[in-house]
Amino acid sequence: MSKKALTMDVNSDEMKKSGSRFQVARVDSKDEDARESNDIETNESISKHSSRKKSPDHKKSANLPNIDTTTPVSTSNDGRVDFSICPESPCATFSLSGDSMRSRGSIEYTKTNCVMNTIEALPCVDHYRNIFSATGGNLKVRPTLAELHEELDDDEIRCIRKEGGGNYEGSALDILNQGEKVITANPVRFGWIQGVLIRCILNIFGVMLFIRLPWVVGEAGIIQAVLIVLLSSVVTTITAISMTAICTNGEVKGGGAYYMISRSLGPEFGGAIGIIFSVANAVAVAMYVVGFAESVRNILVDQDCVMTDETNDMRIIGSITITVLLGIAIVGMDWEARAQVVLLVILTLAILNFVVGLCIPPSAKQMSRGFLGPKAAFEDNLFSDYEDGYNFFKVFAVYFPAATGILAGANISGDLKDASKSIPKGTFLAIFITTIVYLLIAVFSGMFVLRYANGIVLESATATNVTDIVNNSTGQFLASLLSTSTVANTNKDSILVNTSYLVKPTAPTLEKVFTLEEYSYSREFVSNCSLIPEGCKYGLIPSKQVVEMAAAWGPLILAGIFSATLSSALASLMSAPKVFQALCKDKIFPFLGYFGVGYGANDNPRRAFILCFVIGFAFQLMADLDRIAPLISNFFLMSYALINFSCFDASIANSPGWRPSFRFYSKWLSLGGALLCVGVMFIIEWYTALITFGCVAAMFLYVHHRKPDVNWGSSTQAHVYRSLLQSALKLVRIGTHVKNFRPQVLVLSGEPEARPTLVDFCTHITKKMGLMVCGNVIIGKQGDNLRKILSDAPYQYFFRRHIRSFYSVATASTFQLGAQALMQNVGIGKFRPNLLILGFKSNWQVDNPENVQQYLEVIHDAFDLRLGVGILRVKEGFGLDIETNLSMFHQDPEEDQSDDETPQGSPSEVAGNQDESTAAKQQSNGQSVEVEESSRTHDHDDELGRGEGPDPLINPLLLAKLNTQVLKTMNIFRNKEKGTIDVWWLFDDGGLTLLLPYILTTKPYWRNCRLRVFAAGTRRGDLGYEQRQLATLLAKFRIDCKDMTVLPEINKKPSEESVRLFNSYLANWKLDPHKGETKTKFPWKTTDDELELLKEKTQRQIRLRELLLERSKDAALIVMTLPMPRKSTCPAGLYMCWIDTLTRDMPPILLVRGNQESVLTFYS
Repeated sequence: MSKKALTMDVNSDEMKKSGSRFQVARVDSKDEDARESNDIETNESISKHSSRKKSPDHKKSANLPNIDTTTPVSTSNDGRVDFSICPESPCATFSLSGDSMRSRGSIEYTKTNCVMNTIEALPCVDHYRNIFSATGGNLKVRPTLAELHEELDDDEIRCIRKEGGGNYEGSALDILNQGEKVITANPVRFGWIQGVLIRCILNIFGVMLFIRLPWVVGEAGIIQAVLIVLLSSVVTTITAISMTAICTNGEVKGGGAYYMISRSLGPEFGGAIGIIFSVANAVAVAMYVVGFAESVRNILVDQDCVMTDETNDMRIIGSITITVLLGIAIVGMDWEARAQVVLLVILTLAILNFVVGLCIPPSAKQMSRGFLGPKAAFEDNLFSDYEDGYNFFKVFAVYFPAATGILAGANISGDLKDASKSIPKGTFLAIFITTIVYLLIAVFSGMFVLRYANGIVLESATATNVTDIVNNSTGQFLASLLSTSTVANTNKDSILVNTSYLVKPTAPTLEKVFTLEEYSYSREFVSNCSLIPEGCKYGLIPSKQVVEMAAAWGPLILAGIFSATLSSALASLMSAPKVFQALCKDKIFPFLGYFGVGYGANDNPRRAFILCFVIGFAFQLMADLDRIAPLISNFFLMSYALINFSCFDASIANSPGWRPSFRFYSKWLSLGGALLCVGVMFIIEWYTALITFGCVAAMFLYVHHRKPDVNWGSSTQAHVYRSLLQSALKLVRIGTHVKNFRPQVLVLSGEPEARPTLVDFCTHITKKMGLMVCGNVIIGKQGDNLRKILSDAPYQYFFRRHIRSFYSVATASTFQLGAQALMQNVGIGKFRPNLLILGFKSNWQVDNPENVQQYLEVIHDAFDLRLGVGILRVKEGFGLDIETNLSMFHQDPEEDQSDDETPQGSPSEVAGNQDESTAAKQQSNGQSVEVEESSRTHDHDDELGRGEGPDPLINPLLLAKLNTQVLKTMNIFRNKEKGTIDVWWLFDDGGLTLLLPYILTTKPYWRNCRLRVFAAGTRRGDLGYEQRQLATLLAKFRIDCKDMTVLPEINKKPSEESVRLFNSYLANWKLDPHKGETKTKFPWKTTDDELELLKEKTQRQIRLRELLLERSKDAALIVMTLPMPRKSTCPAGLYMCWIDTLTRDMPPILLVRGNQESVLTFYS
């Protein structure tokens, strides 16, 4: 065979950038290709060298089978192959010269390799990568099972791929057929320092560091302030541990907390928290901008340059600031990252400036504002002294946003080079650094600065200079300072002051004339707020400029404040749109898709930036940092709680896919972290916590109700499987009880969307109550029907029609064998069918008699397996399987469309959503209908009338030519019924004939129907007694039925006309010995002896038809006891005549027979 390989060039300009739902990060394959080409060149050089230096045993090796001598292979002395000089390509592949199969991909699988030629592929990272994550065109693809297993040539392989047969992993052709494109532009990618560490540090060192941390110490004291910082760090550390476990359980895409929660807990929680987290980040922008505006406002106040008033000045400054930040963010990630580095440098210098300032002796101005040194303030500030309205958790709520920056790196996970490694490394280091800095600043602030300071500056002058004291910049305190008890001499040239305010190293205890510069400030003097009419304006609590006041150079602290606030605002402004974009791309909330559009190489969501800007702009107009902070705390605590719960939930799900490379986590620690976050939320503000929970619950219910079409392998899915498995095993050990009987139906529906009426009826019985399995018997070989067997189209149909059912397929040489396989094998344990329902075989008169015989044998087999049996007949048919309406739609099989090319939807779905007028309009417009001819499916339970003809499937977009009657038939059981459900409970089968109609009356479609029960009377004729007995029995069963009738005339002889009609049905099914027919050759035909033996039973069926026409011809539904066919006694032809006689031209009728075991009880 030629070694040319089936190749496929993936044009990198023809694929889209991957959406956020794919869990594998993009990898530029150019580096791998370059390395691969270098390896090939190296191998060629080694090969040339090897050809010049041949082994003396090369003649012997010539007999080895099909080893390419150009490939460098070394062998050890014992003859084993040495791989040490093999190419270092990450994806080595082989090509076997004897194979008739060649694989696909952007490289040739026939490329020579170390050992032998084969199309088998060695393990390679590309094989496990989602194709949407590729940024280059040379993504390697694993050979499919069909390519390895089937004996096909290249043309057939292409045909299989085009038809979509099988679930080919990573098929690049499939992607190209979908029109996907890959963007080759190189986006900006960050490492762990610039992408995570710097970003987290800047976001954590936000507005609280310089503006609110001293206030926290003033309110809570040093001890409780340290506890607040540590509690916040505990929450963030536990969350970071959980986040790291999630991040290292596979490669992470963009979306941050939303991505992690949605992929762990599913779209319901993910969608809810995505909205909450995005809004929280947008509001955080406002908080940091307000912090910046407050600092600028303070400068303006100090300089007496207020524009309007203090509050409106903050709004003006904030509006200008957030607009400038928006411009920086829209410019792109690269500029934003550069700005972050500059801001970090300024912030670091500002912190060092504060520490240096603590080592410098304070000036008079600093001392007047409370900066007295470690010994002066430590004791006073050690314990709490809360103002009215504040407590530990109120102060914690104001501080906690300072710790929320831990997700700054995770929020741009899609822009990191290696998110799984960068996020944990950068986040943990950022938490450690910022916690240490917060603790140091908190402790130092409490040690050096008083809670309250009057700001009185005693200028360097003699006390006799009263004018200087009175007129000093801080003064006007003389009236409070002097009192008659402290004045020894009222001469204005000399003032005697009580020295309790002023302390000198050798301070006298007596009043004396003093020089002010000889004395230092005492704690009592500085903290005496009564010396100032307006009270103390300085100190830890009143002043928001404590850090600036204590620093070595105040302007640098201002620069640090600007750096901290602007960097955090910028980080939040970048994070919120990225998270929101990931949410939009997942289409969980379709109406938000407009904001997810990306621009440029980095896919920047400019529309989301604008939305974030609008939210931030609105909240910054509040101009009150202390009101914004608690709201953000609740949102972030909710996010952290769900991240922790995600880790815990994934751990207890015991899914094999949960194997994070980060081992230092505990599911119980994560659970504790989640409970801690929720508890703190309610302690801070219980009503805000309730509102947050209400928002999450509302969005959860919306997404849950909408059921987005996503599959992320969440722990919720793992729990569903785990719960089902445990319940199924537990159910096996539970004994059966009549009170717990539930109908579990196996309906032989064939293709479900071809028989919507039959499927809909069975759904009414089992929905929210029991098991339903749609079985399809395909006549033929398994290999010829793989496409039908592996198709998930039935489940898509179930989803669209809101049908809760399973689907099972069996291939067999006959319908009976296939049905046997389904009845024997469908289900697990006690979670298996106990009732078989078939459609009536209305074409039994013209079909192959062997098929009719098999139809009866299936009923016998069901009774042998102790199943109940039901036969449903609807005179209009079961939907699309009516040949008279479909004969014009057949086409050549070669023109069939593949599954991928068929538009979404189904014939029954379309019909279910349009009324007759719509159908008529479409028909008048001349729309055509195309039919796809499937592999031959046995017409075992329907009204096909096609014999062995094909089973057509209708293109849903072109249904208009189906007449109105077919559309009505397809949806006959999807409209609410009115009238009666007539129950003909002729014989006691265990109560199934009575239970099924009762179940139907509990369903919305049949709720308006009332039950009427008919029972056969005895020969004694005491109708009153029998009717009372029947009423008593129904009352004991708690079945509400007020219309009960006992039929005494059931055993009367039928009319001659009815008998003649029955005989006309049976005419072709009588055995004719004169024609040489024998019972052995024609077992489905009836002999005269059998007719005589079953004469009474036959007359009963004819008589029952007369009674049905008399009493139930207008019923909405008839449920009747199915005649029991005795083995080797009742032939197929006679039995089908019975069934046809009972059901022909009747309303929808279900003939049902239980397995003679009780399904009803009147015991509690």
